[in-house]
Formats: sequence, structure tokens, C-alpha cells
Amino acid sequence: MRLPKARGTLSERLFSALREEPGTPVSVDASVADDAEDRAIALWASYELHYRGFEDVDDRWEWSPGVLRVRAALEEALEGELRARYAEHRPERAGDLAKDLFDYIAGHDGPSMSRYVQTEATETQVLELLRQKSVYHLKEADPSAWVVPRLPTGPKAALMELQFDEYGDGNPARLHQHIFERGLEAAGLRSEYGAYVDEATVPVLEANNVQSFLGLHRRMRAAAMGHLAAFEATSSIPSRRMAQGLERLGFPEEIVEYYREHVEADAVHEQLAVRDICAPLVEMEPALADDVFLGAYACLDTEDRQARDLLEKWGVEA
Repeated sequence: MRLPKARGTLSERLFSALREEPGTPVSVDASVADDAEDRAIALWASYELHYRGFEDVDDRWEWSPGVLRVRAALEEALEGELRARYAEHRPERAGDLAKDLFDYIAGHDGPSMSRYVQTEATETQVLELLRQKSVYHLKEADPSAWVVPRLPTGPKAALMELQFDEYGDGNPARLHQHIFERGLEAAGLRSEYGAYVDEATVPVLEANNVQSFLGLHRRMRAAAMGHLAAFEATSSIPSRRMAQGLERLGFPEEIVEYYREHVEADAVHEQLAVRDICAPLVEMEPALADDVFLGAYACLDTEDRQARDLLEKWGVEA
């Protein structure tokens, strides 16, 4: 993957700097960003230096103080927005974290992309959705992997059990990222990592950035696990609907298989994430309780924003 297209002054200057030799001064300030789109793609690219990098960027840029300075400013703005949104949706908790968290997630009511795909979406719309989804699903579970060394024994073991399944139980052919990759190929889409980032909408970029932000900061470890819990707890039924919608439209078995795989897997994963990761973590560190709900809200909110953006683009009432 090469650096994506710049989307404004900030990303243009940052990407130009990254194409230079490592050690070249980075005279870029996040304040020059033109808009949310410019900020989102700049932050996404700065995070990708920690994942698979770019063919046209020397790997030594990963820990450049100048790049990290820009990233930190963008993260501060992102975190501020997340916390401001969450402040209006902070739950009343009864004290049983697992029950409170399940209730909080179940009580969320947002637009359902999966229901639309199940019953009404056209082939063209689903192909666009898959291109947008590919920005995350081709690195599925990777943001959560950053959290493993930051957890105490019990939650760490539970996260590894969940991640082991996400990574195919040791079988490369069953790696969830790879199943999605095969599905894209069968559907006639490009399957290489980052292939469609230049098409990614601002809500898609922001959702990806939130996961990277939570995963890469130790202080956000509980929020990262709350995000994971909400993601898994809201995946099983939507995955069934997605599989049914893809079958309705005659999509290849390879992409249907990806969603069918998540019907049962995520029903198990939600229990692991809530009962064996989040609840014990908070029992050991009670001060982290609110962060778990912040992360859960961040997941639900960014998923809503992605769905609403596409549905409105298609003229569908969200």
C-alpha cells in the first residue's frame, strides 16, 4: 500500500514530509487542517505507520517525534469529541458491570445497515458498502491486539482466547481478515490491504481512527475493551442479516461465508469480552469502569455514523 491521496493542507504537508528521508524536520502543524476530512486521513495515515506501513514511506518514520507531535494534536481533538458525545449518553449503573454493559448496549437504538442489506439494498450499494468495510475488515482484530500486554492475567487470557479465534485458531485460511479478503476477490473487488482507503468516507476513517487510538494508548485500555465488547455484542444478528442479504442478491459463497462465520463466533465473543475481560478488569481496577462505557459508546456511535452516512447518500431514511 502506498500513501493515500491527501485531502487538504494538513495531509498534503504531512504526506510530503513522510516521503522524505527519515530525520528530515517535520514542519507540519495540525492546526493547518482544512476540515474533518483532512484531519481524519492524516490521523489514519499516522496510525498506519504502526500497522503495515507504506511502500513509499521509510519504516523509520514510525517513531518520528515530528509525526507523533502531529498525531498527538489530532488525537486530542478526536478524544475531546468522543468524550463530549459520551457525556450526553453516560449510563446510570446499578453496580453489576456485565449486566449494566449488556443493558447499555441493548438499549442503544441506531440505524440498521444490516436490515437494509437483508431486505432492500441493491448489488451496487452492497459493493460500495464492502469497499468501505474493507478499510477495517482487512485488519480485523489488529487494534485490539495492542491491548494484550496491558491487561492483567485473567482478562489477558480471555482476550487471547478471543483473538486466537479471530486469527483463525492458528490456521491462516481461517483468519477472519483472510476470509474477508477471499470474499472481496470472489465479489470482483480488490482485496489488497488499504485498496479502497481513497474512497473511505469521513465516518469510516473516524471509526478506524477511534479503534487505533484506543488500542495504542495504555490509559485507554478499558475503553478499548468496552469498544470490543460493544462490537462483538452487536455483530451476531447483523451478520446473519448481512449473510441473508448477500444470498438474496446472489453474491458468491466466499463473502457470504465471512458473515456466516460471525453469527456463531461473535455470540461467543460477546460473552468473553463482557464477562471475562471487562468485568474482571473493572473488579481489579474500579476506576476504569466509566472508560469501559466510553469505549462501548464510541463503538455504537461510530457504527451509527457510518450507517447513517451511507444510507442518506442512497436516499434511504436512516
